[in-house]
Amino acid sequence: MIAQQLENVINDGIRQIGQVAILSDVQGSPFALCHLDDRESHDSLEVHRGPLPARDISTWAEDGHYRFTKGELSLKQGWLLLLSDIHELRQALDLLYPASLGLWLAEKSDQLDVENLRDKLNRQTGMYKFARNISDAGAQKLVREVCGPGNCCVKRILWSLDANTPLEDSEASRHNGILGDTDKAIPLLCREACNHFVAETRKASKAEHETAAK
Repeated sequence: MIAQQLENVINDGIRQIGQVAILSDVQGSPFALCHLDDRESHDSLEVHRGPLPARDISTWAEDGHYRFTKGELSLKQGWLLLLSDIHELRQALDLLYPASLGLWLAEKSDQLDVENLRDKLNRQTGMYKFARNISDAGAQKLVREVCGPGNCCVKRILWSLDANTPLEDSEASRHNGILGDTDKAIPLLCREACNHFVAETRKASKAEHETAAK
């Protein structure tokens, strides 16, 4: 079903997700993927066939660091992924941007479950339990300092602090999950705060506590 929905949106002109360009009819393959910055010069790229190489491509950045979140704006260039059918295209996209296609389709059909920050923090245990004590002001500040393209994350934030407290206006809260000026793209969506954000919340909460104790 998802593969069929993907085929429909490709036929409607969708040609981008995150830092990846979606190409058609390349070197005899019905579909291909490459880095957005390589889409005009894909004849000189390192060619891979099938979806599985997408796992390694998405794991390590150009400088060798581990990409702990696939929404990070550090996808390396220089590759071309040739795919034989819509099912391979779907698998490759899921390896490059896990669950992003399904999240977008769920949002389009009003079936996406979003978890607000306080609900996420209240589930933390062990060393991360302290994260739940962060102030609203501290949490809003972290969104500005951790999220959004200015902090190397391309995802659109869907969550609020809680049911009654939206995120304050900022580059991070305004970002639509799409790079560049196009409406022919699958946006990357953030339905809950990532583990990196939770870890930063714990640090900020601890700093707030230490400041108050002084």
